[in-house]
Amino acid sequence: MKVRAYERLLRYVKVQTTSDDESGTLPSTQGQFDLAYMLAEEMREMGICDARVDENCYVYGSIPAAEGYEQRTCIGFISHMDTSPDASGKDVQPVLWKDYDGTDIVLKNGRILSADLFPHLKTLKGRTLITSDGTTLLGADDKAGIAEIMTMAEKVISSGMPHGRIAIAFTPDEEIGHGADALDLNAFGAEYAYTVDGGAEDELEYENFNAAGAVYRIHGVSVHPGDAKGVMINAALVANEIVSMLPSAETPSHTEGREGFYHVTGISGDVEQAEVSLIIRDHSEDIFKARIETVKMIEKVLNERYGDGTVILEVHEQYRNMIEKIRPHMHLIENARSAMRDAGLIPKEIPVRGGTDGARLSWRGLPCPNLGTGGYAFHGPYEHITAEGMDRAVDVILGIVKRYAES
Repeated sequence: MKVRAYERLLRYVKVQTTSDDESGTLPSTQGQFDLAYMLAEEMREMGICDARVDENCYVYGSIPAAEGYEQRTCIGFISHMDTSPDASGKDVQPVLWKDYDGTDIVLKNGRILSADLFPHLKTLKGRTLITSDGTTLLGADDKAGIAEIMTMAEKVISSGMPHGRIAIAFTPDEEIGHGADALDLNAFGAEYAYTVDGGAEDELEYENFNAAGAVYRIHGVSVHPGDAKGVMINAALVANEIVSMLPSAETPSHTEGREGFYHVTGISGDVEQAEVSLIIRDHSEDIFKARIETVKMIEKVLNERYGDGTVILEVHEQYRNMIEKIRPHMHLIENARSAMRDAGLIPKEIPVRGGTDGARLSWRGLPCPNLGTGGYAFHGPYEHITAEGMDRAVDVILGIVKRYAES
């Protein structure tokens, strides 16, 4: 009897794979190796003979092209094994709500999965809803994507359907921005790929933010406050000036869609030393560049006010909008749209207000849009997904495989 994707998910979420941005290792946590070895063994059992785990915890495997389809485009599918450090991923206890009625669900710790807070819940009525017990996240981001790719692979192998070569990879540390760092594109061997790491099963994403991080380091002058006039430079107050000079309406809480923002992520310090860290985001490359110039101007103005070297700004690029690399290969989007429609879905094409491994891989030379998994409310105890949504996501992936076999 074939295993449904949600049944795989229930097994995978039991393995703790929370990533750790402070570890300095790859992978950042050893638990990711536990899942990696489990997946490689499962792949070999279903007939993926070259399944393997490398020294950096990347899982690779491939399904050779069916006879007569060796010249078809090799298409790849990628998901990540780690879960977000924003909430606990230890001892996850998934709960199934069969024939869900679309109303509020009471979880542990007094938490309520509210249909008012999450109005899409009403559209999931009649499905099998899957949540954690409320004490942890669920881990559907992105173990649902893994489960869907594995289910696709099993169906392709067992059905004898025609297909070109299919490449599969599961990566560590996506949640802390390192998932694409050490993926060996030659070993992966695909011409094009999809990350399976989105939200609802009808979502198709091929635009994301341009992103940078910035840190202002402020060097003050500390003297006795009784003798401070004309001498003291209070670094903590300069930090406050920096924040006040950023556009107050251009923050995450005031923006949506393709609107970018400045997001202050930390302020620390005292009279002598202070630091302000922020992230900068915009879908438009031109506006993104203008935002970078704005943060540089703040440094310039404050150094003119307080003296050279008072404020030192460091800006580092984090990722770029994948649309620039997808646009020359729109067959990726057209085939995904077609596969979604065949699965009974109306494609919802939305810009990602964040980044994905697909964005970084696209800029590394592997055009890689993102497919939905069927999940919602990731990174916290309200995370949820449906068995039926996962089935649809599998159908979409199979539909994409079919289209590349036909082209």
